[in-house]
Amino acid sequence: MIKKVAVGISGGVDSAVAALLLKRLGYHVEGVFMRNWDHNYEAGFCSGEKDFEDASFVCRKLDIPLHKVYFIKEYWNEVFTVLLKEYETGLTPNPDILCNRYIKFDSFFEHCRNNLGIDAIATGHYANTSFGPYLEFYKENEGVRLLQPRDKHKDQTFFLSQVKQFALRKCMFPIANLLKTTVRGIAKDEGLIQVANKRDSTGICFIGKRRFQDFIEDYIETKKGLFIDIDTGQPVGEHSGIHKWTVGQKCCLANYKHSYFVFKKDLYENNIYVVAGTEHPALWNNLCFTIEPHWIHSEPEELQHNSVLYCYFRFQHTKPLVTCRVTKNAEGLTIFLDKRLRALTEGQFGVMYKNDECLGSAKIKSVCHNVTYKL
Repeated sequence: MIKKVAVGISGGVDSAVAALLLKRLGYHVEGVFMRNWDHNYEAGFCSGEKDFEDASFVCRKLDIPLHKVYFIKEYWNEVFTVLLKEYETGLTPNPDILCNRYIKFDSFFEHCRNNLGIDAIATGHYANTSFGPYLEFYKENEGVRLLQPRDKHKDQTFFLSQVKQFALRKCMFPIANLLKTTVRGIAKDEGLIQVANKRDSTGICFIGKRRFQDFIEDYIETKKGLFIDIDTGQPVGEHSGIHKWTVGQKCCLANYKHSYFVFKKDLYENNIYVVAGTEHPALWNNLCFTIEPHWIHSEPEELQHNSVLYCYFRFQHTKPLVTCRVTKNAEGLTIFLDKRLRALTEGQFGVMYKNDECLGSAKIKSVCHNVTYKL
């Protein structure tokens, strides 16, 4: 029987309401605030002090204990150093997916299990599982499936697509069946005014208000190169590092009729190939290849039999799902999209869905460009 639950309290409204709902149901609730970035290090930024203040306010109002834990070393080793390495090699990583895999659903779970004696953890993510929002359908000898929440607009399963079974099997998602507007309303009714209308956090947490290009200079050496128009083969500007740019990004080059956008990065020559216009056909593709995938429950039956998996795909959290066909190859997956997408990007995760279930994800290794261009 599950009695004691540790809730990741972030200082936001979603985790606050998750804790509130658990307490209303009679669980013994322990709040845990995670510090993942060293705010004393001037090169980075962390809103942690304000967030901890809000988390403390929530726990006082709900009369639950709040523990502050530090995963700075783990975050640096498992997330930030990986992020830097991938930027250096021309990729565009997703730190949020890595953070959930290694910190919020690994280090956090292990800490709570070993030090707080909990039966389960809970978060304020908009997600659900086959075990139910409160593990009411939990089965000891059965794997858990990650499901989409009721509020599809706030669906966060994309960011959980690399989470391992070990922690997910013992995780509750109390707001799984609530809309965001309802969550804010519950917080207001409970008097949690300090967080009820707090804006959702966006972007990479430790960068804060700094421009990414300024922040990354503190960690990766600046190396100048050229922006080259793929249609003419001519240089159209100069950049100060391929790690500062991602596919589809506007280059802000002056004195040209049409804006230029990043098409491809050449790691060896340190040049960035660009196209004129955001709708340039070179930016739109429907075929990509991945490394070995992570399946949340198990490898889909179709792929086990070397057949074709028909499912849905996205590589950006806010974009609509697109139908696709997935097959296995020697290194990972081959994904054929039924619709061309703009700026498919190496290093990002391709996340797959079927019947409201998030099946898992795989990092995009390469994108097939159906264009010829001048070098």
